[in-house]
Amino acid sequence: MAHDIVFFLAPDDEAAAATRLRRPGTVFESVTCHFMEPDTAIAEWDMYFEEPSAEAPPSEQLYAWEPWPEWVTVPKHDGIEVIALPQRLTRALAHASSTELEELAGRWTARLRSEDGDEMTDDDLLAVLQGVARLAASAVNTGGGLYSWSL
Repeated sequence: MAHDIVFFLAPDDEAAAATRLRRPGTVFESVTCHFMEPDTAIAEWDMYFEEPSAEAPPSEQLYAWEPWPEWVTVPKHDGIEVIALPQRLTRALAHASSTELEELAGRWTARLRSEDGDEMTDDDLLAVLQGVARLAASAVNTGGGLYSWSL
């Protein structure tokens, strides 16, 4: 399980890839959360906006989701991953209503609690989503991209 995840706004894939060896929050506007996998979070958010439902999807459906988030940098043995959020998800987050973010946060919390139990993050997942949605709105307005960096 990833320990630190930083969702951040960058002008392009090259700039995002350059954050691989340093935390992007020192250079780019960002939102940090802990103890979750960024690729499954991204897939779940994308799934929600494509097929809205308050119910968390079964794990098999989540892991079969296409397109799966893509790495911006080639994974290495140091555990650092930089992933681009799909453009359609960035647009969906940028235009999400507070009700949609609340429903998604509830669904995301339920899935994490069922999979991780007491090991679930202590982060306020609604606050994380609200922060990521603000970054998404900036990405849409500036033509940049939304990315995650994790270790």
